[in-house]
Amino acid sequence: MDTWRSLALILILTAACGPAPGEDLLEEVQAWESSSQDLPGWRPCQTTPSLTADIRPGPLGSRPRELVDAAGGLFFTADDGTHGRELWMSLGRGATFLVKDIRPGVATSNPRRLVTAGDRLFFTAEDGVHGRELWVSDGTAAGTVMVKDIWPGAIGSAPDQLLAFGDAVYFAANDGRNGNELWRSDGTPEGTFLVEDLYPGEDPSNPGTPASSNPRRLARVDDALYFLANEGGFVHVWRSQGRSSATRIFTGSEEAFLFSFTAAGQSLFFLVDDHQGEASLWRSRGRHTEYLSSFPGLYPHDLAAVGRKLLFSAGAGEEDHPGDPRGEELWVSDGTERGTELLKDLWPGSASSAPASFVALNGWLYFTAQEGAHGRELWRTDGTARDTTLFRELVPGPQGSSPQGLTEAFGRLFFSADTPGRGREPWMSDGTRSGTVPLRELAAGEASSDPQAFTPSGWEVFFTATEAEHGEELWALSFRSWGRCRDRDWKW
Repeated sequence: MDTWRSLALILILTAACGPAPGEDLLEEVQAWESSSQDLPGWRPCQTTPSLTADIRPGPLGSRPRELVDAAGGLFFTADDGTHGRELWMSLGRGATFLVKDIRPGVATSNPRRLVTAGDRLFFTAEDGVHGRELWVSDGTAAGTVMVKDIWPGAIGSAPDQLLAFGDAVYFAANDGRNGNELWRSDGTPEGTFLVEDLYPGEDPSNPGTPASSNPRRLARVDDALYFLANEGGFVHVWRSQGRSSATRIFTGSEEAFLFSFTAAGQSLFFLVDDHQGEASLWRSRGRHTEYLSSFPGLYPHDLAAVGRKLLFSAGAGEEDHPGDPRGEELWVSDGTERGTELLKDLWPGSASSAPASFVALNGWLYFTAQEGAHGRELWRTDGTARDTTLFRELVPGPQGSSPQGLTEAFGRLFFSADTPGRGREPWMSDGTRSGTVPLRELAAGEASSDPQAFTPSGWEVFFTATEAEHGEELWALSFRSWGRCRDRDWKW
């Protein structure tokens, strides 16, 4: 292990595995901690999140973005007020550092599209010399390098739509000769190449400029890559094994809008709007693609997989295109036209429960929904109507706590909720009602810290939060095996 990583680990163990929570935690949290310390598995050291580092001192904060776990730590972008927005890494409290000032000085390289592939981070950045190109990082300054100058010169190839596929990434890029097409990279110059020019020749609307298929909506299903790309006056859903000779599995007019590519089991689900005032749901398995159902009004949304089934929210209407008379409710599809149906009308009648933010945890799918008596709260389902129920009402009555940012980490559910007297603060659930508890509020009183982007990495669950003294910065909650967080209990 490198010296800097060894020092960082010592700092983390010293800082994060300290004393148990103090007397200022809520009684409910204290009771939960007391009852859970002897249970097996990874446990939170305490219910008080820690500020990992005050990257930009003062009330503005560094505004961390794009949190991603890779190379044994958390990568993110931040602006410390000196280097511009650059790439940072955190291993926990006391070990948060600038990885590399890619564009030296106050100018920013603005790293974007952070993606983990294998044990490295891929991203795009602009160093002020090569334009926006593909970069890779192992967490060290020396190991943070531009992969390849795909379009030589200051213009840059503008890589986008990065998708991890094993140890490599697929992405769209423009090399100046073939237009914007599909590329692949393993993080080395020789292993970064154009996969296929799906739309060769000149752009008919702009002579002298290469035509572009503009790959987008990249998704992985088992060992196949699916994506959307144009060719002539048509738009196609393509299926590829990652090399040349991609096959078309669906074709629409150039004006058609195809979106929400979602993998469930061995199938790809997606939505199509042919400008008929509705979206239709389709399913593809290999080269076989079939229509499932149409939804007038507003688009279905929040598509999520539960095993081989697809759950989503649908039915909302608008003035010119009425939706389902039962309102926007919870739908399910087993991949057949007959098996695509309303799962449960959570708010009976024409009102809408508007399910959203689906996250899988321990065989259940948790989500938020509202119904007249309870307001927007946490629900869960196993994919059957019988076991689709209100999980916990954090704010009794019609107001609701409006949970947001639902994320699974360490076998627990993390989210933010807005409750009277505390504002919007972080919460955690172990999948039981009694184990659904607030973490220590970071902004006192009615003020809200507005926690976002919960991301597990190493032994921590990181997130961003805002409070008066530090502004928006990076926070973390420490986890350890068997809940042994104190020095005297820790065993390697």
